[in-house]
Amino acid sequence: MPPAFTDLRQDLHRAGYYPELVADVLDIAVADEPVVAHLVHPETTFDAAEVRRHVTVLVLTPTRLVVAHVDDHPADSENPSASAAATTESVPLAELRSVALTHVMATPEQHRAGDLAAELTLAIGWGAVSRVDLEPASCADPNCDADHGLTGTLTPDDVVVRVSAVAEGQDAVRAAAAFARQLSAASARGR
Repeated sequence: MPPAFTDLRQDLHRAGYYPELVADVLDIAVADEPVVAHLVHPETTFDAAEVRRHVTVLVLTPTRLVVAHVDDHPADSENPSASAAATTESVPLAELRSVALTHVMATPEQHRAGDLAAELTLAIGWGAVSRVDLEPASCADPNCDADHGLTGTLTPDDVVVRVSAVAEGQDAVRAAAAFARQLSAASARGR
């Protein structure tokens, strides 16, 4: 097994979320291409009734970005036992439209060259999924009560990964920044 895939497997085991399942679905999707870089991002979400875990894994190969996402599915009346759903998508680097990185700095006035962000959000777009945010349109006349329809924004939203130093630690932020740097460079070469 190539060293880069061994490093990926170690990070999957460190994340602790069905590491062998995630490794198997990635092995199929990567299809024996070398792993150039990877980012493993486990996340736990809470809603009113339950705690749900999931993991997003981004793998950069010389020709593609492979995205894997695995979710828990709790048991319910139709499915008596819990399960997990694992989805992978392979995107040719030439198809990437944007690699956006938002750096959140806690004390910007104290920033020194090389300081890490408190939080990074990596948004990668290739045109498969977009989010539409709509709101009622209005006009400048405060006395107008006409219906002006809707106005909105269409935002690419193929995959978004948010990493916080408070929640995941500085090493996770450092890993996300390193992956984003390599993906940015690869997306420019892929065109």
